Amino acid sequence: MVTEAHAGRLRREVGLIGLTFFSLGSIIGSGWLFGAMNAARHAGPAAVLAWPLAGVMLLVLALIHAELGTMYPMAGATVRFSHYAFGGFGGFTIGWASWIYSMAIAPIEVQASLTYASAIEPLHWLTHKVHGTAVVTFPAGYIVAGLLMLLFTIINAFGVKVFATANTYSVWWKLAVPLIAVITFLFYLHPENFTAQGGFFPSSTNGIKGMFLALPLGVIFAELGFESAVEMAGEARNPRRDVWRAVIYSTLIGIALYTLLQVAFLGALHPSDIAHGWPNLSFTHDIGPYAGLATALGLTWLVVLLYADAFISPTGTGLIYTGTQARLLYGMGRERYIPDQFALVSRRGVPIYGIIFGWIMGVILFLPFPGWETLVAFITSAAVLMYTATPLAMAHLRRADPHRERPFRLPCAGVMNPLGFVFASLLLYWASWQTVWRLLAAVVAGFVLLTISYYSRPAAERPNLEMRHSVWIWPYLVGMGIISYYGAFPGEGNLFKSHQVLPFGWDFLVVTAFALVIYYFALVTALPYERVQEHVARDDFEVAVEPAARAA
Repeated sequence: MVTEAHAGRLRREVGLIGLTFFSLGSIIGSGWLFGAMNAARHAGPAAVLAWPLAGVMLLVLALIHAELGTMYPMAGATVRFSHYAFGGFGGFTIGWASWIYSMAIAPIEVQASLTYASAIEPLHWLTHKVHGTAVVTFPAGYIVAGLLMLLFTIINAFGVKVFATANTYSVWWKLAVPLIAVITFLFYLHPENFTAQGGFFPSSTNGIKGMFLALPLGVIFAELGFESAVEMAGEARNPRRDVWRAVIYSTLIGIALYTLLQVAFLGALHPSDIAHGWPNLSFTHDIGPYAGLATALGLTWLVVLLYADAFISPTGTGLIYTGTQARLLYGMGRERYIPDQFALVSRRGVPIYGIIFGWIMGVILFLPFPGWETLVAFITSAAVLMYTATPLAMAHLRRADPHRERPFRLPCAGVMNPLGFVFASLLLYWASWQTVWRLLAAVVAGFVLLTISYYSRPAAERPNLEMRHSVWIWPYLVGMGIISYYGAFPGEGNLFKSHQVLPFGWDFLVVTAFALVIYYFALVTALPYERVQEHVARDDFEVAVEPAARAA
């Protein structure tokens, strides 16, 4: 069993800018390189609405995370929220989904970097096309990908201060280049593009439905990342002052930046680029959307800048999530869902076993999911499943831990919490059955691993799973699977295609009604007050912030 002395203490060395840049660096990654073109192919001009739509939904979830993150400022906090509210089984389920999402980010960001780099003639060997998708070559490209992720691992191993400093420099660059691209492309604006090929909601992209189809295919993925500041709160100097600010600031900046990028991208397209319809939008030699625009406009200097950023932006995000996924493993190790070694902290104050394990699994992940597009929808759905539990946890902890200090208190929580759960459920549904069934399979695999870990421990050291207090998870996962299977969003691919029985529009009402039933059922069956207090008390040493750290 991991004790405080055995686990060690993470070092509180990160300030407001560092926390904000953890989240902002997570938000600005490969999504900005590919998201605008993917959205345009699926929604046409209506893509400009997809970004603020997803942004508003994610902002509600971000505000909920902001309250909980300041209440429980500890590493791997999203695991703990569910653990406190629903017991061991609920904590593990959400922690497992969180870890899948966070662990998979580094490979997908490296994939994006190599895809852009392979468009440069001397580096063509990094990727090749399989059914129209850029795939890392084996073994040459695979080795380069593994070495890049190994670099993330080494930087993280040097401690959170080195990690935060490297990330801060990276994020300043990652902010500057997209803004330069926006300003530049706005000088080449073609206003007629916003009504071209069938109007603002063209029939070639399924009208208004196209806007929702675009969400899981790059839009939501690009705007994800606000939770990084919450996961790293155990290393914040003054988490009760800084965590909620970091979450909100980064989310708002991300929404504004991505919306501007979409406007600039659509407006700068030459009419000939969309002459064959929005779904067929592409660039010569497939050199990437923004580089393709800059090349067509003769902006050589911008092409060079974009290619440099195509390496820096994704690798910076991969660096952050290498640390984030390790903190999630730390949190699951602390709660004894997985072996105790993952809760060990090195002399530099980092969960070293989690950092190394994340690298190993990231390298392996390239084998079944070699392409950027292949991974995006799956990662998005895992992240959204992670988000579903937070509104439930906050609603219950308002009642079961009422005297906890709340430096940020979400207004209208009685409305915002169920709204957040509905939003998360809709985002999961829009990912389509093609993605949801894969997520359900991954969750079942997690249950198998939990069973192995549980029975490999001595009986006295096994965690109390308290399954009857997280019973809502079973009907929720099964129900969302059934709705997705009969829903109006078929997704891409031919394996286990949905039946598309529910009409578009009515399916939203079905998801909303189902989500609200599960929401109130989860609150009725959550842990009683006494058990919540026991769980929270066990981790109180992690929440404590020394007065000297607050002053700093």
